[in-house]
Amino acid sequence: MITSLLVANRGEIARRIFRTCRTLGIATVAVYADPDADARHVQEADTAVRLPGAAPADTYLRADLLIRAALDAGADAVHPGYGFLSENAAFARAVQDAGLRWVGPPPAAIAAMGSKTAAKRLMAAAGVPVLTVGPEPAEADLPLLVKAAAGGGGRGMRVVRTLAELPDALAAARAEAAAAFGDDEVFCEPYLPAGRHLEVQLLADAHGTVWAVGDRDCSLQRRHQKVIEEAPAPGLDPALRTRLHAAATAAARAIGYRGAGTAEFLLAPDGRLAFLEMNTRLQVEHPVTEAVTGLDLVALQLAVAEGEKLPATAPPARGCAIEARLYAEDPARDWQPATGTVHLLEVPGVDVEFDTLPAPAGLRLDAGIGSSTGDAPAERITVHYDAMLAKVIAWAPTRRAAARRLADALARTRLHGPATNRDLLVRALRHPAFLDGAVHTSFLAEHADQLLGQDAKSAQLAALAAALADATARPGATAPSGWRNLPSQPQHKRYRTTDGAELDVRYRLTRDGLRAEDHPDVQLLGSTAESVDLAVGPLRRRYRIARHGDQVFVDSPTEHHTLTVLDRFPDAAAQLAPGTLLAPMPGTVVRIAAEPGRAVTAGQPLLWLEAMKMEHQVTAPADGTLAELPVAVGQQVETGAVLAVVTAT
Repeated sequence: MITSLLVANRGEIARRIFRTCRTLGIATVAVYADPDADARHVQEADTAVRLPGAAPADTYLRADLLIRAALDAGADAVHPGYGFLSENAAFARAVQDAGLRWVGPPPAAIAAMGSKTAAKRLMAAAGVPVLTVGPEPAEADLPLLVKAAAGGGGRGMRVVRTLAELPDALAAARAEAAAAFGDDEVFCEPYLPAGRHLEVQLLADAHGTVWAVGDRDCSLQRRHQKVIEEAPAPGLDPALRTRLHAAATAAARAIGYRGAGTAEFLLAPDGRLAFLEMNTRLQVEHPVTEAVTGLDLVALQLAVAEGEKLPATAPPARGCAIEARLYAEDPARDWQPATGTVHLLEVPGVDVEFDTLPAPAGLRLDAGIGSSTGDAPAERITVHYDAMLAKVIAWAPTRRAAARRLADALARTRLHGPATNRDLLVRALRHPAFLDGAVHTSFLAEHADQLLGQDAKSAQLAALAAALADATARPGATAPSGWRNLPSQPQHKRYRTTDGAELDVRYRLTRDGLRAEDHPDVQLLGSTAESVDLAVGPLRRRYRIARHGDQVFVDSPTEHHTLTVLDRFPDAAAQLAPGTLLAPMPGTVVRIAAEPGRAVTAGQPLLWLEAMKMEHQVTAPADGTLAELPVAVGQQVETGAVLAVVTAT
């Protein structure tokens, strides 16, 4: 029997596992790298063990340190969570060799599925359909998807549309795969941009029982990484669902699987079903399966690890559940990950955290972070780890009802910190094509025009609200500054929006009320340092305002804006030369593809920056000459550092 469990992971998944442990009466042990010293998972564990350092290679990827931590803390079992070493057969063996119980599949099963190329050969031999491309791809095979053989999460993936692109794509994928997984093996498979990503939750015990615990659709993706997942997969006819579950079960039986795992498939537009890979661990999206079945998959993992026998069949699904992943990233800038401090995360209407949802409907939150309070410091999103902030899950009797509940909760969420994908998630969940079930892996790209961007007029109103709140916040102020009996110069504030637009706010407060230059029909109904009430024609708008440093967060029930306060009189000497490219976040220069003094064309890659488990390509903004390249391969750069200067021709 497990009495004390070490979770060899961090953040949200560690908190999720700890929640089940508390229910079962199992003591918990956390591990943490230095940037996570004040993280929520560390605070919630019974015991915490420091892993000195910051980078994953020095901390969460060190099997020897993790095992030593378990032994030192008196744990008798290890749960790997997901990511990091969760699918590392050598780590699983080392845990068992140390006399600890491994909460996961047998090392041999992990090894069998550890290489996607070997897994496909094994599945083909077991009669499971697979997608394949020969060792020498031809024109007829295009487009192709280059993938890392030893890992997932979108890392190491490249889409190739011409054979001329293939050598560079292979080289880039190998470099990223080696950095992410310690293995540079890559392979090619057909790329189906309009395919659907389906998967089956598996659970197997040591007594021969294998459950196909329902299916999921995870087609809404960016960078080949999932963003919105749901259970059950919509629109599958009974025959296709039967084939899907049978193929997944065959895959598990073929390798003597035990524990929780997921078989992933691609459904082509013509109805062909093909095995992609098997994840020998718990999935990020496991809460949607828990929501529709009422199961606690972590509790079942622990039971199987203790040798218990599963019932003959899994419970049937009820209703529909949808999960949205909140990421610190900017969808309008090619999903660029963001770093910074999270000051507030407030999701209204949450019924449970890290727990199964009650009937008849419910909202669940699984977050690795929390809001800063008097006894909990603000949390920082760093370049060392994945940019996911939280998962929000809605369950309802119907798919449309679940989508509506989830979209409304996200739309009302107050999230003060780095840029996020929250607005895109809301628009995707409300999009008619999504509600009709017309989902596929290129959905976000196909509908980008409707999913991205800000309303300029609403941003200008938000800036006016921010200026009025700021004026009220001044010491001794009882009304916004600028009130005058006589005509005077207008008050003036400048802000920058997240999409780079600069907003000028000019207003007067007279005996006749507010006079805003860009909004002649706006009336001020009330103002404090934290709220502003405006009437815009017949509509009344209430804004909640919070300021942290030079950032102002303006929230209403229907919109959210992050504004950066700008100097009214910018220093001309501080302005950057046109064509200057700055580092969007701290990172490491891993490759350089151009030389100073050479002509470049718009969109041409200049260098690659590695940060937050991804490589970020820096390209020329216009045709011209690469005038400066003040960085070198291996160099660490901070946010805002000059990477290159391109002089336009």
